[in-house]
Amino acid sequence: MGELILIRHGETEWSRSGQHTSYTDLPLTPSGERQARALAPLLADRRIALTLVSPAVRARRTAELAGLAAPRITPELREWDYGGYEGVTTDEIRRTRPQWNLWTDGVAPGPEAHPGETPAEVGARADRVLAEAARAALRDADEDIALVAHSHFLRVLTARYLGLTPAEGTLFQLATGAVSRLGTEHGKPVITAWNVTLPESLVPGAVPEPPNTTEREGAASPRERTVGRPPGRGTGRRP
Repeated sequence: MGELILIRHGETEWSRSGQHTSYTDLPLTPSGERQARALAPLLADRRIALTLVSPAVRARRTAELAGLAAPRITPELREWDYGGYEGVTTDEIRRTRPQWNLWTDGVAPGPEAHPGETPAEVGARADRVLAEAARAALRDADEDIALVAHSHFLRVLTARYLGLTPAEGTLFQLATGAVSRLGTEHGKPVITAWNVTLPESLVPGAVPEPPNTTEREGAASPRERTVGRPPGRGTGRRP
């Protein structure tokens, strides 16, 4: 296999407001659609043999706008089932559970159709996706596989790829409309790029903003701080 390319969907109203979103099928905002289109140049030089995408509209639309051909709908890529915390922000949860942490405490029970998942259950799904990607890699040994999905699920999947526990996905912050890559170095699993986004000034459809003269001279903007390595092949391929 080449590399696993992880793509978080573009912005939705709830991702912008910080509301936990799993099964609620929200569309991308106009900003989210711009983020999705901005993925195309970041992926342009990749040889992608297979794209697996979450069934959620926000993920499928992201794959479409990013120019990913013939994505395969993969239910296992759905977001962490937040159960009773669907649509609720972390600040709201902490009004009654001040020390609450998704990664260690899990979620409150939800309705019968969406009872919620434990970190271990999400980790088991991630393991199944990784196994499917490994099988596909046997057919396309030198090409990449793209996964278009959701923040918490992709963070768990990254932890499992690296041999960590699902709860250690807490270490990997992931922005909307970002690209990350998982590969190998000397036969060991590694992250070859993380949280890469296109600078705002280069996003298709973006309106240039005048310089912010109130910022401290030399301080990086929020967008600059989230940009990872430039697109292109990493050094993490098998030697």
